[in-house]
Amino acid sequence: MPVLEQYCCVSVQGWIASVRGGSFSSQGKHITSSCSLVAFNTDQAGGMVGLTSVNAASDGKWTVTQISCHADLVTDLDFSPFDDYLLATCSADETVKLWRVCDPAQDQCSDAEVTLSPADGRLELVLFHPAASELLAVASVRGLQVWDVTRDTALTGKHTPVCARFSLVFSYFTLMHLCLQMRQQEVRLWDSRKLSSSLTDLSLLLSVSHCLTDLSTRGTALVPKLALDVSCCEVLRLLQLTDNFIVPISYQVPRKVRMMHPGLSPLSTPSSSAAPSRSPSSTSGLSSGFLPSPSPSQSSRAIQNMLGPSSKFRHIQGAVLHRDTHITNLRGLHLTTPGECDGFCANGQRVAVPLAIAGGQIAVFELSQPGKLPDTALPTIQNSVNVADFCWDPFDTHKLVVAGDDAKIRVWQIPKGGLTETLTEPECVLRGHTEKIYSIKFHPHASGLLASSSYDLTVRLWNLGTGEEVKRLSGHQDQIFGIAWSPDGKLLATVCKDGKVRLYDPRKSTLPIQEGPGPEGHRGARVVWVCDGKYLLVSGFDSRSERQLYLFSAESLASGSVASVPADVSPSTLIPFYDSDTSVLILTGKGDTRVYTYEILPEAPYFMECSSFHSSEPHKGLCFLPKTECDVRDVEVARAIRLGKSTIEPVAFRVPRVKKEFFQDDVFPETAVWWEASLTAAAWLSGSNGQHRKISLQPKDMMPVSEAPKEVPVRKYLPSSVYLEEKTDEQKKEELLSAMVAKLGNREDPLPQASCEGVDEDEWVSEELTTHTHTPQMIHDTL
Repeated sequence: MPVLEQYCCVSVQGWIASVRGGSFSSQGKHITSSCSLVAFNTDQAGGMVGLTSVNAASDGKWTVTQISCHADLVTDLDFSPFDDYLLATCSADETVKLWRVCDPAQDQCSDAEVTLSPADGRLELVLFHPAASELLAVASVRGLQVWDVTRDTALTGKHTPVCARFSLVFSYFTLMHLCLQMRQQEVRLWDSRKLSSSLTDLSLLLSVSHCLTDLSTRGTALVPKLALDVSCCEVLRLLQLTDNFIVPISYQVPRKVRMMHPGLSPLSTPSSSAAPSRSPSSTSGLSSGFLPSPSPSQSSRAIQNMLGPSSKFRHIQGAVLHRDTHITNLRGLHLTTPGECDGFCANGQRVAVPLAIAGGQIAVFELSQPGKLPDTALPTIQNSVNVADFCWDPFDTHKLVVAGDDAKIRVWQIPKGGLTETLTEPECVLRGHTEKIYSIKFHPHASGLLASSSYDLTVRLWNLGTGEEVKRLSGHQDQIFGIAWSPDGKLLATVCKDGKVRLYDPRKSTLPIQEGPGPEGHRGARVVWVCDGKYLLVSGFDSRSERQLYLFSAESLASGSVASVPADVSPSTLIPFYDSDTSVLILTGKGDTRVYTYEILPEAPYFMECSSFHSSEPHKGLCFLPKTECDVRDVEVARAIRLGKSTIEPVAFRVPRVKKEFFQDDVFPETAVWWEASLTAAAWLSGSNGQHRKISLQPKDMMPVSEAPKEVPVRKYLPSSVYLEEKTDEQKKEELLSAMVAKLGNREDPLPQASCEGVDEDEWVSEELTTHTHTPQMIHDTL
């Protein structure tokens, strides 16, 4: 008992990613573990079971695979305590199967070794006997049976329960079938010799420790004792199944010396000839507690696995700039733009904002003219129909393109200096779509080349120079949520409501060249290219309408997402912005107060979460400006325009650094001049490709931090030899005597009483008077 009271160290390490835990209604565990493998339920349709290893591979990574076990939902699963690679599963298809599984990196067998059919309807629980390797208990709502798997026969008659909620537990000699009809969340202790009632005295239950996590739990499982690291005083390891991770939670008892403590790791089972020995497959490896000491490289790798990779942008800070740069007193803002629209758009000189005024009016404000707007009416752009989407030409800061509900695209030219009067006649109108337009996107390299998606389920390319439609892409089965050009401008990606992500090469085919599964939710989605065009990032919703981020390989969309990250629950779609210079992804939604930040990697773990930016009030969204607008002296890696309820505010995202006097060239590489066209629309259509030139953001008066002179370390303290030098007793006595002599030695200073003033000689009474009797006459004479 005293040992149990010393539980005080709980560490969480080595999260297993790429796990899609299922949330199903069943009595089973949803996750189980042997000394080598972990099996768990997944959210895939049918009887799919996920499989991974308990420990990471030599490269520090986990491989996750899936096995198709049943025709219906897998309700429970259990590993044999005598064979790490023998897995039993039961299902709603009324069968029990035993599987010989292998390492997740190898191909799994598609046929079960044993199939049992208890004929009891939907099976809920399955459990191996802890002492007899051939016995297996199977339970359903209708009854309970114990089977001999070697003979394919039931050894006991059916026991019918009296409740719908129950659990199975084996002792070494008996099987207990516990039926629970309690509605409260409570724990009860039962004596197996008297099951008529639970014990009233719960003094045997001691609260040892607890671990709080911020992830919803889909199931838990205990790792067998042989897999624990006893050299680190690990006494318990729990596997928590969540929506996207398996989280190992290690309980360790603190000890001064890291070694094998017999008091913490007693024999797991009593010695008995009746207890069968473990099979060779399950005892081929020893517990990590008895392995030789790891090498320094292994230790550093273990520390890295424990802490996980970190991003140099993890402390990125967002801050609203001074009020003098704000545009205030914004009135009549249109707050209900379509979900495919970003809500507003901005470039380095001006910002366009939709207004809640009839006729699809858009106001344009100059960023160089901040301050309070007048209460009078402002000059606007009148489109005569509701606005579906709009964006600035990246190569012309005066050209605004607006898509309307009437299936037309209007091109407006803003005069220099901004709007001085209301515009009613566009420069040109693009006609071709037969239904309302979803979204529009300019080509990243070719000037005057525009892509648009519509309710007519087509994506069309336009040449603004000629005002003509030049390409029409088809193949979509439902609403098109978003479109995005690849960084090199060769490919076009789309995400659709039909749950598909498609990839087009418009110059070669009007049909998709690749197609793969996308987000399962139907609320909306966005797509953006990341990692130099190697991956597609999709922001959408899962089947539970929770916001999710998915990463797809651009070379194999059919294989599904390589990684996913949950965000939160909100009705608005996260709108992504990706900075190719830093690989930083910034996301926020309409009506949100939080801005998410991630660093995207081309390899696992793919997503590295950084600090979030929170605003005091909900915003309409963010629009990011060219990199030249950033203050590199203050290590500002991105600058955005934030649209509030009545304000337009610039927001700076900075990376905290110590040596700001140097140019931080590790976060400011040469940036592409994407605001300059590299070729014309006609040249691109004829097969040519362009490439943006790159410039350095380094100021002339700043030195790169990589070339900064290294500071010579200054010794702040005396060398340790001074403090560690030991003196003999004679030396200490001699020093003490010398100090005393120096303090109490002879001094020639005058005595204190020498400074006192005495009386004059004539004031002293004569000696004779002191020898006679003091008569009154004598006293009178003296006075």
